[in-house]
Amino acid sequence: MPTRSFASLRMTTTGREPMGFSQTKDASGVAVVQVEGQLIVGNRQELKELVQAALDAGERRILIDFSRTGYIDSSGLGALVSISKKIREAGGELRLSGLNEDLRSLFELTKLDTLFAIAETPQQALASF
Repeated sequence: MPTRSFASLRMTTTGREPMGFSQTKDASGVAVVQVEGQLIVGNRQELKELVQAALDAGERRILIDFSRTGYIDSSGLGALVSISKKIREAGGELRLSGLNEDLRSLFELTKLDTLFAIAETPQQALASF
């Protein structure tokens, strides 16, 4: 099933990379970053820069939503750890949401589920701020 999602996502992009990030602000003032496709070595820096820009703009509550993400490699996990540290150092809070079954297992196997506050849905994550 993730292959079908990945293929359809690839077709909806401009033909370059089957991934992307978008940022919105929730009604409660939480910065919500949507990860689409994959979080891999080729785009991890873009996510780190997006979160840093949010911190520089004064955002302190950040949700990263993986509802549309099929794959995270080791460098993507490392980027999330780095992002978490930066947010904590800035006095902020980070939540993750929308991990599919495979990604949830990855976080459990690497024990990163103990580092991050992870919610099933973005709505649950937003309610926990």
